[in-house]
Amino acid sequence: MKLGVCYYPEQNAEEIWQIDARAMCELGLRVVRIGEFAWYKMEPSQGMYEWDWLDRILDILHNEEIQVVLSTPTSAPPSWMIYEHPDILPVAENGISKNFGSRRHYCPNNLAFHDYTRKIVTQLAYRYGKHPAVIGWQVDNEFGAHHSVQCYCDRCVSQFREWLVNRYQTLNNLNNAWGTIFWSQVYTHWTEIYPPNLTVAKANPSQVLDYHRFASDSFVKYQKIQVDILRENTENQFITHNPDFGSFEVDTHMLGKDLDFLSWNSSPTGQAEKFTSRLYAPWDSLPEFSYDVGDPYITSFFHAWVRGAKSKPFWVMQQQVGQTNWGEINPGIRPGTVRLWTWHAVANGAETVVYFRWRATRFAQEYYQSGLLKHDGSLDMGYKEIANLLPEAPVMQQLRDEPLSSPVAILTRFDDLWAIKIQPHRKDYDYLRTTFSYYRALVELGISADLVPYDADLSQYHLVIAPLMFIGDPDIIARLEAYVARGGSLLLGPRSGSKNESNVMVNEPLPGLLRSLVGGTISDWQSLPSDVQFAIRSEIPGLYGDVGIWTESIQPDDNEIVNILSRYLGGPMSGRAAITDHDFGAGKVYYLGFYPNHEQLKSILKFFMKSLNYESILDLPDGVVVIQRGHHRIAFNFTRNEKTFVLDDQMVTLVPRDIRFFLRDWS
Repeated sequence: MKLGVCYYPEQNAEEIWQIDARAMCELGLRVVRIGEFAWYKMEPSQGMYEWDWLDRILDILHNEEIQVVLSTPTSAPPSWMIYEHPDILPVAENGISKNFGSRRHYCPNNLAFHDYTRKIVTQLAYRYGKHPAVIGWQVDNEFGAHHSVQCYCDRCVSQFREWLVNRYQTLNNLNNAWGTIFWSQVYTHWTEIYPPNLTVAKANPSQVLDYHRFASDSFVKYQKIQVDILRENTENQFITHNPDFGSFEVDTHMLGKDLDFLSWNSSPTGQAEKFTSRLYAPWDSLPEFSYDVGDPYITSFFHAWVRGAKSKPFWVMQQQVGQTNWGEINPGIRPGTVRLWTWHAVANGAETVVYFRWRATRFAQEYYQSGLLKHDGSLDMGYKEIANLLPEAPVMQQLRDEPLSSPVAILTRFDDLWAIKIQPHRKDYDYLRTTFSYYRALVELGISADLVPYDADLSQYHLVIAPLMFIGDPDIIARLEAYVARGGSLLLGPRSGSKNESNVMVNEPLPGLLRSLVGGTISDWQSLPSDVQFAIRSEIPGLYGDVGIWTESIQPDDNEIVNILSRYLGGPMSGRAAITDHDFGAGKVYYLGFYPNHEQLKSILKFFMKSLNYESILDLPDGVVVIQRGHHRIAFNFTRNEKTFVLDDQMVTLVPRDIRFFLRDWS
C-alpha cells in the first residue's frame, strides 16, 4: 500500500526541491506525480526541449527512494503553440473559438496538435522510459474537465462525417437510422451533414447521440496516440489516466481499454456540492453527513465507477487534503477527515492514494486549494493527518490484499446516459440519478455493488441490475439471456428496451428485444406530475405507499408464467402489474415498472437479495458505510454525530468522522 503526493517542481524554487523530497520521505510518502501542466517548462519554444530540470528532480526523488508517476503535459498547450496554430483551440457549441489562458484548450482532432503531442511524448518516453525512478505514466490530465470534449471546429466537422461514413457506410443507411424523413432532414451528400449545434429547434436525437459517441471516440483515439508511443518506448511502467467526472462526456469504459488501470481525482466535499442536486431527486430526503467530510454515498459511487470500468483496483491520483477551490462553498476539514477518506478509498479498491497537493500554490486559479503545506511552507492539517495515519499502513495493506467481492452488479453504459440526457421526457429523469439511487440503497443495506459495463463478466454476481437499459442492443441482450439462463437473476428498471442503437423508438411492443426476458410487454406508461401518485399493493415486505414520477403497467404474455409481485390500486393502471418476476431458463428476471422512492427501493432490493438466499443485509444509520473485503469489514462514520448500530451481532459505536476495522474472519 503506497501513499503519495502531487508535486509541481516547476512552480517552486529549485533550492527547496531537496528539502521537499526529504520531507516527503520522512512523512512516509513513496510516490510523487509530476509534469501534467509542465509543457512550457519542457518545451519553452518549438522543438527546443529542456530536460535538465526534470533530470534533477527525478534524481532527487529517486535518491529519497520516492517513485514517480510522470505525466504527459498535453492538458496545457503552451502559448507559443497556440500563437503558431490558433486552430488548435476548440470551438464551443455556439460556434465561437475558445481562448488561451487556462487549460484543456485543444481540439483532440487537430492534426498540428497531434504532431506536437507525438513529439513531446516521444521525447519523454525516450528519455525516461527506463528511468529507475519512473514507475508509470499518467496520460494527459482529466479528459472531460470544463465540458471540453465536444468541439465544433472545421476539423471536427470533417472528422464527424468520416466517423459517420465508417459507421453507416451509405447515406441511405444513415437516413434510415436517423429517421431523417422527419421534418425533411434527408441528406443527399455527406458534406451536407454538420454537428448538431446552432439548430433552430432541438436537433435530431439520433444525430446528437452520434455526436456524443464521436466526441468521446475522438479522445479515446487521442489517448491511444500517446499510449502507443509509451508502450513502444518504455519498460515495466504502467499507463493510466484520471478522467473527469463532472460532465460524463468521455466514455470511461472505452478509455480504460488501452490503460493498465484507471485513476480518478477524489474531492469529497467538492463533489458533494457539485453532485447532490444531480444525484438526489428533488423529492428525496438527503442523508445525514458532515458538510466538511462529504457525502459517503457519492464518494463511494465514483470509487465503484472507476473500479468497475476495468473490474480491477484503481488509483486515487488526487485526494483532497483540505479546502477545494472550485466548489460553491469550499469548506475546510477537521481532524480525522483525511484518514477517513484514505481508508474509505482503500476499502473501495484503491491500490494507491496520491494526495493533492504537496504545497499550496500562491498564484493563479488554484491558490485557495489546500496542500499538505500551507502557502508559507508550514504544516497544514493534511500533513499532520498523514503522519498519524502511517502506523496504520500495515493494517491498510492487509485490507488492500483482501478481495473485494460484490454480490451485485449495476450495469452502466454511456450510450444510455447520453440518450436519456438528450430526451429525458421529463426534466428530472436522469441516468446518473437513477443509477445512483440503486447504488445508494445497496450501500445503506451493507451490500457491496460493482458498477460495470455490459461486457463485464457477470457470472460471479447473485443479482445483476440494469436500472435504465434505455437502448436495446441485441448483443448485450444475448449476453444477459445467457447469464439468466445459467441461473442468474436480472432486475430491469422502467424504460428498458425503448430504443434501438440509433436512438430511435423500437417498432415492436415495449420492452422491445427484452420481451422474452420479461415474459410480457409494457401495455401503458405515464410520466406524472410530482403531486400525482398512485397506490400499490405488494407481496414484498415493507413495500407500500404511493408511486409516481414514472409508471408502467406490465402485461404478461399468455404463454409465459409470470408472477405479479405488485399491482397498482388507483389511477388509469389500477389492477395492472407494477412489478413482475419471470422464470427464464435456470434464472429469474424481475421487471420494476415504476420509479420507486428511496425507502421503497430498499425494500425491493432487500426482498430480492433475501430471495437469493443472501442474508448478510445490514440496517445501517444515515452516514454510516460498512464495506466487506474478504472475511473482514470496515465501518465508517461520515457524520458529525456518534452512531450506534449492530454489526456481526454486536453493538458498534463510532465517534464522528471515524472508522473502525474488524480484521477477523467473518462469513
